[in-house]
Amino acid sequence: MSSTAIGVDETRHSSLIPMIIIGVLFFIFGFVTWLNGPLITFVKLAFDLDDVGAFLVPSAFYLSYFFLALPSSFILKKTGMKKGMGLGLFVMAIGAVLFGQFVTMRVYPGALTGLFVIGAGLSLLQTASNPYISILGPIDSAAQRIAFMGICNKAAGFLAPFVFGAVVMSNIGSFDKQIAAATDPAQREALLNAFAAKVHLPYMVMAGLLVVLAIWVVRSSLPEIRASHDNSERAIGHDKGSVFSFPHLWLGVLCLFVYVGVEVMAGDAIGTYGQGFGMSPEDTKHFTSYTLFAMLLGYVAGLALIPRFISQHTYLAISAVLGVLFSIGTYVTTGYTSVAFVAALGFANAMMWPAIFPLAIKGLGRLTEFGSAFLIMGIAGGAIVPLIFAHLKQVYDFQAVFLVIMAVCYLYILFYGAVGHRIGQHLKN
Repeated sequence: MSSTAIGVDETRHSSLIPMIIIGVLFFIFGFVTWLNGPLITFVKLAFDLDDVGAFLVPSAFYLSYFFLALPSSFILKKTGMKKGMGLGLFVMAIGAVLFGQFVTMRVYPGALTGLFVIGAGLSLLQTASNPYISILGPIDSAAQRIAFMGICNKAAGFLAPFVFGAVVMSNIGSFDKQIAAATDPAQREALLNAFAAKVHLPYMVMAGLLVVLAIWVVRSSLPEIRASHDNSERAIGHDKGSVFSFPHLWLGVLCLFVYVGVEVMAGDAIGTYGQGFGMSPEDTKHFTSYTLFAMLLGYVAGLALIPRFISQHTYLAISAVLGVLFSIGTYVTTGYTSVAFVAALGFANAMMWPAIFPLAIKGLGRLTEFGSAFLIMGIAGGAIVPLIFAHLKQVYDFQAVFLVIMAVCYLYILFYGAVGHRIGQHLKN
């Protein structure tokens, strides 16, 4: 198989190796991204923060997508997708070193900088890999391929809190009591320093593995794909124009923004949500994994149903309705039952990204990478939406705030799945 640009017909017969390579990358995305949930609890203790301060963890991480996704598209035009992915992994390694070092030094702005750099590397990876897997085969079945990638992603996300819990957060309950009981400032600082230093070795190991993966990807047989050929504008009856002539793309950017917001709320904020009922950090440290397990079930359902029995846009609309219903469930119940409804949102969320992304880039042709960058910028929703929750829950009932935020987001996703993805297109999906 040639390493030059290839078409859809060829990739149908030779996509296994690219699928495996991209699957490994999505595993890395998941593991690193879903560490943010337990990291919120970790930094809250290590740096003695309130909820708003701790929620700067996802804010720093996801805002990097907003600022760096567009530059990533220009980098990819120069490097190609394969070298761009390798560069993204190397940037992530730098971020891991910075985070591990600054946390050990207990310099919170430096730790946030490390997370921002990790997010920068991920923005480059995501800008390349998502359109790649979307147009590796027919775009109308792209949700199925991305669902497979989602299983790799969320399997890693399911493992991440357990690994982090075992390596860093073990005996967190007793440590919390030790900190509360420490009356001597010097003793308290010594305890916090020792606790913060527990992340140093794991993040140095992570950095080394990312460098090895970067070299592997660059030297792999991963082929280049020519988006202008494999994602033609003719598929949607479009006859050239700027990126602003695709309304379904811009509605998709907003849809991805609110989607990532609800995904982070259900995954990363679930621990804070549980603590609103008086649960301890020990009780909530694995809650993110429950959401990720629900997402895995959602991906399996999506793989079975799309596109054989249901289209990706119809499944997106149904998922949004489930999101509204589960959000109502969080409000009308309390305690572990309410938390279970938050975790169940993972099932509703699972197939949203796999459906939104290909619907939004469909028919962008030569502008596919550029449009992909704007979509990746929408990941900033993971920074903004949870921070709104953290602020408002200090003033209003946290369950009511959660319900309103989630319902509004899911209703917009419902609009996009039912109507928005067709706007501006001249052919039926």
